[in-house]
Amino acid sequence: MTTRQTIQSVSDQRRTKTGFVQLIRMVCWLIMPFIPLVVSGQKLSEVKMDALVEKQLWPAIDELSDYVSLPNDAVNAEDILKNITWTEKAFAKRGFQTTVLKTSQLPLFLAEKTSPKATKTVLFYFHMDGQPVRPAEWNQKDPWVTVFKEKAGTGEYKELDGDRPKTGVNDEWRLFGRSTSDDKGPIVMLLNALDIAQAEKQTPPFNIKIIIDTEEEKGSGGLKSALDSYKDKLKADYMIVMDGPIHSSNIPTLTFGCRGNAGFTMTTYGAITQQHSGHYGNYSPNPAFRLARLITSMKDEQGRVLIPGFYDGIAFDDATKKIMAAVPDNKQAINKNLLIAEEEKVGANYQESLQYPSLNIRGMKAAVVGKGSGTIIPEEAIASFDIRLVPETDGKRMIDLVRKHIEKQGFTVLEHVPTPEERLKYSQIVFFEGNAGTPAFRTGIDEPMGNWLRKAVTNGFGKDPVIVRIMGGTVPVVPFIQALKVPAVIVPLVNMDNNQHSPNENLRLGNLRSGIKTCLAILTTPLP
Repeated sequence: MTTRQTIQSVSDQRRTKTGFVQLIRMVCWLIMPFIPLVVSGQKLSEVKMDALVEKQLWPAIDELSDYVSLPNDAVNAEDILKNITWTEKAFAKRGFQTTVLKTSQLPLFLAEKTSPKATKTVLFYFHMDGQPVRPAEWNQKDPWVTVFKEKAGTGEYKELDGDRPKTGVNDEWRLFGRSTSDDKGPIVMLLNALDIAQAEKQTPPFNIKIIIDTEEEKGSGGLKSALDSYKDKLKADYMIVMDGPIHSSNIPTLTFGCRGNAGFTMTTYGAITQQHSGHYGNYSPNPAFRLARLITSMKDEQGRVLIPGFYDGIAFDDATKKIMAAVPDNKQAINKNLLIAEEEKVGANYQESLQYPSLNIRGMKAAVVGKGSGTIIPEEAIASFDIRLVPETDGKRMIDLVRKHIEKQGFTVLEHVPTPEERLKYSQIVFFEGNAGTPAFRTGIDEPMGNWLRKAVTNGFGKDPVIVRIMGGTVPVVPFIQALKVPAVIVPLVNMDNNQHSPNENLRLGNLRSGIKTCLAILTTPLP
């Protein structure tokens, strides 16, 4: 080959290579919008996360203690406004745009932050209000001043001696104070995970919206009233509810739904006033016995509801049964903790029992027992019930089933207190008041959101999370989830034995550690 031919060949090769490179660049330019955005900076390993979270623990504890120092019972609007001011500053410090949303009751708090080129948005839900406090019932001077405690040999929690430790955190230490767990602790966990991500140049691969309820413990009235007004502003692709406790094993947990809650009250009647049991025993009907017979008609001795249609529509395939069986519940430990010899037989195990609607008597009353009681026949007997709903059971339908069952037992069902004429006409009367209540929700475990969160937690902890198909309690935010038509998953972070809603509420510091890490794992995992 001549020199000229060689030069020509090399030139042809270069043109071909250049054209190929240009083609690759063009293809990349065309498909780039469809490639999921990855976080900037080097991916954080599990070991790296552990080190970063360890370093962040004391700043998080200090921030949480400062937040807890603000009383937050929603009956006091001024206290809630102080909490909103604190929360505004905390999120603004992390680069969020904050807005206070007016409602018919107390305002809501919204924080927003966008990520470059992110095409999807994740909405996080928290609440900043707490349960009422009765200081005399707490084992510390002030429920708003956090106290470090550790478990003594007696099983009681005692304050740590001396000043607060300066280095290291024992996972079994507890931080006591109102709302350390429910729900200020999780807010601070996310804030400190954001600090770590920013320091490590880890840009979340999605836009973030934070909605914080200010009266969740009072039923979220303001949130529910504001749904129509702020639906567009709160629009998101996924919703994460960070409230409630994780599994008792303290293994990171993902909960894909919660039961709803309906309720009703039944009142049965005897004579118009209390009667002497000697003068009228065996003659004037006793409403307590009538109520008792009616109640026993509703359940068998194994706890299964006998009302026709109560369990209709509920069935489990093999995959669902496997998911429930995989939850590391210990029946013996649960029963020992409850001090019960045997559990009810509605479900094959604890998790399966939560997949059914439940019928529960939450209170009963007939005259007086104990001090002040007398030998009388009560004039009326009252029982108040709740029905925990599942997605397959509509609250209104369930209330109607109960009403029809009462009628089949031979009672005349009224929706008002009986008149004298009605009392003389009907031998067995029930005054029935029903409320369809709050619905249940459940997100599919194998849907994109579930797969994303499982991947995030598994990457962060090196093991699979506990998967709970549906939890037993009710979150008032369910109407909010349904109004937004957004898939939602509950990501609980605090310890099960945190005494939420009770005196001596606390946060286990091992859960503070794992909670920050869970948030960090979510913030650094690309969306599907």
